Amino acid sequence: MRRVRLKFVGGLEIEFVDRDKAIEQINEIAERGTYPVYVVYGPEGCGKTALFKQAREILEEHNYNVIYANPLAEDREELLDYTPAIRDLVREVLRSFPDPYSRIIDAAINIASQVVKRMRKPRVAVLMDDVFQAVGLDNAEKYVKTLLNLIEHPPGDYENIVVIVSSSEGITRKRIGRHSWATLRILWNMSRKGFRELYDKLPGTKPRFRDAWRATGGNPRYLGLLYRANWDTESLVKDIVESKDLEELVKGLNPLETRILQESLEDPDTLFEKYPETKTLIDKLVERNLVIRLWDRNEWLWIDTPPPEKDPGLGIGRHYAWQTPLHREAVRKALETLHGQGTSP
Repeated sequence: MRRVRLKFVGGLEIEFVDRDKAIEQINEIAERGTYPVYVVYGPEGCGKTALFKQAREILEEHNYNVIYANPLAEDREELLDYTPAIRDLVREVLRSFPDPYSRIIDAAINIASQVVKRMRKPRVAVLMDDVFQAVGLDNAEKYVKTLLNLIEHPPGDYENIVVIVSSSEGITRKRIGRHSWATLRILWNMSRKGFRELYDKLPGTKPRFRDAWRATGGNPRYLGLLYRANWDTESLVKDIVESKDLEELVKGLNPLETRILQESLEDPDTLFEKYPETKTLIDKLVERNLVIRLWDRNEWLWIDTPPPEKDPGLGIGRHYAWQTPLHREAVRKALETLHGQGTSP
């Protein structure tokens, strides 16, 4: 199997590394298809887009006609990708939309529908990256149901179909999870071994590997951001504070929520243990993509390998985890700025 080359930072291209278990799982999915829709959650920057691009390669090797859409892509040409064999059909569908690139999700679903309708028992794969962030919470359920209809009520016969959607929007999991329309899975940050492979590919002077690991928790995007910031962790923490408006978040907390948040810096499972007092606080943290709700470490519930049962150094608890140690430190910074302390008394 060919490993794809991916844009990383600063024009640097790096070959897809690690994720051996995930590759095995995608090969299994290619053999049987998906039912219902697969929805993959994970921390921001954990590598969902990279995995989807590798998944396209795997699925094409299994003779799938692949339609990949990423509505949040910065470059227009990366909004939509597809198997060359369906190029003419794609162009025809895009011409039917007045502005297809502003409705790329609808266009991609339409393309998949036309492939099923016009081709003789095809294999079809629809990969949609960061969909919920693009369409908004109110539309998340609608699009999952539309994709399920493509599986259950297709406009023609197909041999096999794969539909996988990714999102870092943890708040939508509750909405989608209440239906039977999707199979929910989590993709975590990279393993220490795989992260070391990625770290070793970065040129120039670098901090010690263990420092990069303890800062990012194996998150490839934040490794790239650190690299771009000349390894200035404090500067990146400040950026997170500002981009996620964490001082406003902290200002809006009541005294109990503030104390619990301080305690969760040392043990994120405080959020679980003090529920329901933490319900509103959890919603705020999940909505800002700061923490993520975990579940059992049974491997069949995860894409690739799950995180450890507990790792206080990386901010991982059994039930909750900080998306990366940098996110935790950004919250600590906001607490220190407004309350003079970032740890529990």
